[in-house]
Amino acid sequence: MKLFQKLIAAPAIITMASGFAVNAAEINQTEFSPFTKSPEVISTGDFKSDLLVPGDWAYDSLKDLSKSPRFNGSPVHRMEAAAELNRLIAGGEGLVNGAAIGRLSDELGSELAIMKGRVDGLEARVNEIEAGAFSETTSASFGVDAILEASDGGGESEAVGFHYAWEMKTKTSFTGEDTLTVAAEAGNGAGTSGGVLDFGASTGNAIEIKDVNYKFPIGDNFTMKVGDSLKISKSFNQACSYSAFTDTLSDCGDGKAHNVGGDISASGEYDFDNGFTFSGGVSGKKGATELLTKENPGIWALNAAYEADTYGLSLAYASDVDNAYWGLNGTYDFDALAVSAGMGFKNPDSGAESTSWMAGITLPEVGIGEVNLGIGTDGYFKDAETELLIYEASYGFDLADNIGMTVGAFIQEKAAGTDDITGVASTISFSY
Repeated sequence: MKLFQKLIAAPAIITMASGFAVNAAEINQTEFSPFTKSPEVISTGDFKSDLLVPGDWAYDSLKDLSKSPRFNGSPVHRMEAAAELNRLIAGGEGLVNGAAIGRLSDELGSELAIMKGRVDGLEARVNEIEAGAFSETTSASFGVDAILEASDGGGESEAVGFHYAWEMKTKTSFTGEDTLTVAAEAGNGAGTSGGVLDFGASTGNAIEIKDVNYKFPIGDNFTMKVGDSLKISKSFNQACSYSAFTDTLSDCGDGKAHNVGGDISASGEYDFDNGFTFSGGVSGKKGATELLTKENPGIWALNAAYEADTYGLSLAYASDVDNAYWGLNGTYDFDALAVSAGMGFKNPDSGAESTSWMAGITLPEVGIGEVNLGIGTDGYFKDAETELLIYEASYGFDLADNIGMTVGAFIQEKAAGTDDITGVASTISFSY
C-alpha cells in the first residue's frame, strides 16, 4: 500500500495525463494556479533541472522500464518523463520493479502533482460546462418567422410593413414517455392588415412565456396534458388538412369548438388504436389562474374524431359561461388534391343561433411547393345577417432544409360603407 499511497494521480487521472507531452519551458505556476490549490504543487523554480539526460539514474530507469523510443539517447524534459511514468503506472507496466517505481514517483512527484492539478482543473471546468448544459433528455428547438406585407382598405390607408416572430421551445422527458414543454416567444406585431394573417407575436419585442405544459401517459391508450396557457384543443384532433394563410380560415370554419381557447387547463385523449380518438378537458378563461371557480367557471370541451388513410371526420363541443359551440370538420385526399371543409354553430344562452363555415383545396404538387385556395366566413353570422367572407390563395415551398417560404394574397369583406381589405404578403420561416 505504501507504493500506491505515493501516487498522486488516481488511475483514471493518470490515464488522462499520460497523453501529455509538455515542454518544461511551457510550464509555470501562473498557468496552473487556477486549476489547483494543492500544497503539493511545486513551482518550476524548485526543480533540480528541467531535463533528464542519459546517464541520470531516472533517465536510465525509465528507459529500462518503458522501452520507449523517447529515450533514444537524447535528453527529455522532466514533464515528459513524468508522463511516461504515469503511462507505466496506469498500464501496470514496470510494477514488478516496485522499488524503481517508488523512487521515480518520489523524484518526479512535483511534475506529477502539476499534471494532476491540471487534469483536476480541466475536469472541474468540464463539470461546470456540463452543469450549465441541457440534460441528455432535454432538447430545444427554435423558429424565426418574418413577413413583408402590403394592404389597403378597411378604413385604413395603404401600408407596407415588416414584422417578425421568434419562438423557443424546450422539451424534457423524465421517464421516456412523458414530456415537459416550455415555450417562449417574442415579436413586434401581427401585421399592417390588423391581424388578418395567421402570423405574429405581439409582445412588443419582449420575450414572454407562452406555454408551460406537462404530458404524461396513463395506461397504454390515455394521455393527459396539464399546463398554463395551454388550450384544451391541444388534445383535440381536427379533420382539416388545409394550410391557411389568414387567421380566420386557419380554424377551418370552426372557431370555438375544435379551437377552444382558455388558459390554465387539464385535458386528455384516449386513442382506440383503430383510427378513433376521444378527447376532453377543462380550462380557465384567458388570463385565469384557477379552474371552475364561482367567479370564473371557465370552459369545458369534448372532441371525437376518426382518421383513415384518405379521409377524416371530427366533431367537437365546447361550453363557456354564456355560449355553447358545436363544430364539424371533414377532409378527403384525392391524391391530386385534398379538400377540407367545416362548419361551426354558436348557441348563446339568449339570442339567436349563428353559424360559420369554410372550404379549402390543397394542391400538393405544384412545381416545388403546394397551392392552397380557401374561402370562408369572417366569424359567426346569424341567419338575418349578411355574411362577410374571406378569400385567400397562397403558395408554399422550401428554399432549403429548415427554410420555408409562403407567398399569398387575400380579400377580407367589410360591412357596407367600408372598403374591403386587400393584401399581399410573403413570409419566410427558419427552424433550427
